[in-house]
Amino acid sequence: MNEWIAELKFDAAGLLPVVVQDATTREVLMLGYMNEESLRRTLATGQAVFYSRSRRELWGKGETSGNRQYVRGIAYDCDADTLLLSVEQVGSACHTGNRSCFFRRIAVGNAAGGADGAVEGDIFPELYRVIQERKAHPAAGSYTAGLLSEKDRILKKIGEEAGEVIIAAKNGDPKEIIHEVADLWFHSLVLLGCQGIPPEQVYKELRRRRK
Repeated sequence: MNEWIAELKFDAAGLLPVVVQDATTREVLMLGYMNEESLRRTLATGQAVFYSRSRRELWGKGETSGNRQYVRGIAYDCDADTLLLSVEQVGSACHTGNRSCFFRRIAVGNAAGGADGAVEGDIFPELYRVIQERKAHPAAGSYTAGLLSEKDRILKKIGEEAGEVIIAAKNGDPKEIIHEVADLWFHSLVLLGCQGIPPEQVYKELRRRRK
């Protein structure tokens, strides 16, 4: 059992870099390190256990913060010197409180970005995560949680927002169009969350239509 561990090429310090990815959205969350002991403990517990190079000890992700990572899959690269963990992330992966450690994004080439160069294309996985959290832990007064409690209300809002997009387009005001399309996209994401369908499934369908 776990004979594949013998194929891994740990470095001189007995460590492997580990890329951690959200199992649902495929968002890259963090980079950590494991030695053989932390890897075996991860396999035994089903929760991510890393090796701290600064403290020189094992540490289970979320031991103090509660932001645990439940491992859903493990892969290693062609050189057998890097691991890829697919996880169910509870809370934030980054100690800064950000969902991902890779929150500083740079626009490259023709990529659209904000004034600070941040690429906003990953807002869908982030919003979907919030929607899933509201679904699992409804908060009093939360608009999203209220929608999720009644699917017909979501459907009604999508219909209303689609109509408002049409009206905005007729008016020809770019700011109004942006606002109404954002409303339509948000409520569509809430519907996906209600149905348990990750945005990636929609991405796949859109990629299929690129012909």
